[in-house]
Amino acid sequence: MRFPWRLNYDLGRYIIGNGLRKIERYPLVLMLEPTHLCNLACSGCGRIREYSDTIGEMMTLDECLGAVDECRAPIVTITGGEPLLYPHVYDLVAEVLRRGRHIQFCTNALLLGEAVERLMPHPNFTLNIHMDGLEETHDRILERKGTFRTAVEGIRRAKKLGFRVCTNTTIYRDSDLGEMESLFSLLTGLGVDGILVAPGFSYEALGEELFLERREIEKKFREIYPMSRRFRFWSTPMYLRFLMGEKQLQCTPWGNPTRNPRGWKAPCYLITDGHYKSFAELMEETKWERYGVGRDERCSQCMMHCGFEPTVVREIGKSWKDIKEMVLWNLSR
Repeated sequence: MRFPWRLNYDLGRYIIGNGLRKIERYPLVLMLEPTHLCNLACSGCGRIREYSDTIGEMMTLDECLGAVDECRAPIVTITGGEPLLYPHVYDLVAEVLRRGRHIQFCTNALLLGEAVERLMPHPNFTLNIHMDGLEETHDRILERKGTFRTAVEGIRRAKKLGFRVCTNTTIYRDSDLGEMESLFSLLTGLGVDGILVAPGFSYEALGEELFLERREIEKKFREIYPMSRRFRFWSTPMYLRFLMGEKQLQCTPWGNPTRNPRGWKAPCYLITDGHYKSFAELMEETKWERYGVGRDERCSQCMMHCGFEPTVVREIGKSWKDIKEMVLWNLSR
C-alpha cells in the first residue's frame, strides 16, 4: 500500500462516520503551528513575514493538545515555523500519538540529526522534509548554504533508524523540471516512502516573482504527471489531474484548519482574515461561501494541496472511475 494500512483504516472510518451522521463540513488534517520561530528565512515562506510581529509567541502544550482534542481530525500536521524549535515538541508528539492520531511532522531537517535520537519510530508518525531542488537550488530557496546536504543526511539517518519519511517539494515559476526528476530519483534512492509535490501559493507578504499563475501551473504539471508513474508520489492522481487542468475542483478550505499562537486561523492555511478562540467558532462563524476561485481574488491562482486534496476526498465517491483509479493507486508501490 502507498499509505500505511492503519491510516487508510482510520481515515476511512472517520469519513464514513461523518457521512452517516450527515456532517457536511469536517476537517481531515489539523495544521498545528505551536511556534512560528524558524532557523531559516526561505524565499517562498509567508509565515515568518506574516507573523513577524508575534513570531516569539508560542502555544502552551495544553493549548496544543486542546486543539487536537477540539478538532478531532485523524491527522495532525505539526509544522511552523520550525517545530523542532518548540520547547515541548517531544511531549507534544508523544501525547498526540497516545491519542491515536497520525502525525505528519514537517521540518527543514537542520535539527533532525539530534531529533531522531530522541524521537521513536511509530506506525502513526511520518517525517515530512522540505526538499525544493538539488543542492544549488535548494540552498538558494532556503537562503543558506549546506541545507541540502544536511537534509539528505537527515533522511539517510532517519531511514536507517526506521522512520517513515516523505518529502515535500514546491514547484515555483523557475523550477527546472529536469532537475525535479533528478531530485525525485535521488530521493527514491535514499528510500523515501513518499513524495509530495504542489505549486507554491502567492502570499500577499511576498510578491509575485516566484509564483505560478494557473495556466503556468497546468503546463508544468502536464510534464510532472508522467513522473508520478515512475516515483512514489503521495499527491493523489485526482489532484495531479486537477493541476494539469483535466479535472475541475473547488477548494475545501475547512479541510485543513490551522491553529497557531494567535488562535484558529480563518479561513484557511494560506489566507488570514482573522483568528478565532475555538474550533467551533471557526467552523460556525467563517463565511465559507465567500472563498474559492471566482469568489475571492486571493483564491484565483491557488491550486495548493491543503485546499484541494480534501476536495478529492469529498469527490471520490461520485465516480466509479475515480474510485478505481484511487484504489489502484493506493495499492501500488
